[in-house]
Amino acid sequence: MAKLFTLASWNVEHFQDDPARVDRVVRFLRDQQPDVFALYEVEGKTVFDSLTTLMPEWQFHITEGPQTQEILVGVRKTVTAFFTQRVEFKSGVTLLRPGALVSLRFGPRTVTLLFLHTKSSSTPLGLGLRDDMFQRALDFRDTLDKAAGKPADYLFLGDLNTMGMKYPFDKTINAATELQKLDQQAARKRMRRLPKTHETTWWNGTASLPPSNLDHVIAADHLKFKAFNQAAVDVRGWVRLPTLPEQRQWIRQHSDHNLLFLQVER
Repeated sequence: MAKLFTLASWNVEHFQDDPARVDRVVRFLRDQQPDVFALYEVEGKTVFDSLTTLMPEWQFHITEGPQTQEILVGVRKTVTAFFTQRVEFKSGVTLLRPGALVSLRFGPRTVTLLFLHTKSSSTPLGLGLRDDMFQRALDFRDTLDKAAGKPADYLFLGDLNTMGMKYPFDKTINAATELQKLDQQAARKRMRRLPKTHETTWWNGTASLPPSNLDHVIAADHLKFKAFNQAAVDVRGWVRLPTLPEQRQWIRQHSDHNLLFLQVER
């Protein structure tokens, strides 16, 4: 199979006015050479200076609203794309991040990407908001199928914060159970959560919290992807470094999240 396009998704954690860190992050992203990418938790305007200087071959779009953390999307200028902000994925909560919807055109073919940064919380409210956003993202498949008159080329991805829920009286829901439910919901819509080269994608570099599996890609069943060690999603960042000191340094200098990279095939 031949490449259609490459895609990167990365939570860069409070990405704002630290020029040295911004430069390191943008250089690492540029080195991956994605055709399309999304950065989550963009907070500072200085980010644009580094992006436009170091990545002149891409064009950029960003969500807007009362939320403090935005989703920034970059698309290589050789790719035809249409960007839309989707507020329904805020689940009625004003300060939640909206979804960033990007439609890509490759001749007669349209591929739809929905980038999401869902609620980070292990409270019942947090789990409920995530569950609502997941169902909305999955139901959107029906809208796209109807518009296309056939199974739509559709993915949604991002920092989905699948951390489960803490509750007393032995009613806690662990992260694996939340993911099991998401997988079940996705299967009903003929979609699947793509396997990754590494399950854990987040760690803050301390012993107080273990590495966690927070970042995911959910794709229509019929889509094809390049294999990275038999997985569709290549996890790149601190997880690839051999020692804890190296991992912690990478986290300090870049982000506590690894970058997700994948290649959609024709």
